[in-house]
Amino acid sequence: MPIDFVALAAALLSGLFGSLHCAAMCGGIATGLGSCGGQARGSFGVALRVNAGRLLGYVLAGLLVGALGAGLLQLVDASGLGTLLRVLSGAVLVAVALRLLDVHKKYKLPGGAGAGLWRWLAPLQRRLLPATTPARQWLLGMLWGWLPCGLSSSLLLAAWLQADWLNAALTMAAFGLGTLPLMLPLTWSGVQLGRRLAQPAWRRSAAALVLSAGVLTMTAPWLLQVPALQGVLGALGCRGH
Repeated sequence: MPIDFVALAAALLSGLFGSLHCAAMCGGIATGLGSCGGQARGSFGVALRVNAGRLLGYVLAGLLVGALGAGLLQLVDASGLGTLLRVLSGAVLVAVALRLLDVHKKYKLPGGAGAGLWRWLAPLQRRLLPATTPARQWLLGMLWGWLPCGLSSSLLLAAWLQADWLNAALTMAAFGLGTLPLMLPLTWSGVQLGRRLAQPAWRRSAAALVLSAGVLTMTAPWLLQVPALQGVLGALGCRGH
């Protein structure tokens, strides 16, 4: 399957600007994990390993749900199912865009689906503490990536609805890369970039792009029927299943 660059761009922007909503929670977690190497103020190496583990956790989750979605698409050979999944994937991106516009945090994305899984993983997280070795730091970061969160759960749902393991894994990788500038604790770039991204104009611009990506994803199966648009949409990786 072609790589869906529209979904990747939306996931990257969602991670970059959406992580501002999670700064109160994830920022504290990042700072705490950044010092798990035994240093009071943490180190960039520890922070990098923990966040790399978190990114790997996102990718593995995307790979898993993408494979499940592809299996469902093959198992249920119903006419129009692929188109329906793509429309739903676009609808999820639209919901994420609306969340980015919600400065006062009145609109919440559903994140309770992973609560049951996290109750099962929480004891394993406690066993990894204190994470004083690189291996433990990587594993702790992977578990952090599976912490229930409305934003990451929504992107994971969009990844599953793509019904393609490669695009799903790349979508979650793009989302994780987008969160790195803010989630890498105790670094100059994270602090300074976070202040800039908090400006309303930047957030509105990102939300508009994610919203456009969601609408394009939803309408791609029909737009691909227009000969003049087939080449452009094909280059972007849009498909109609």
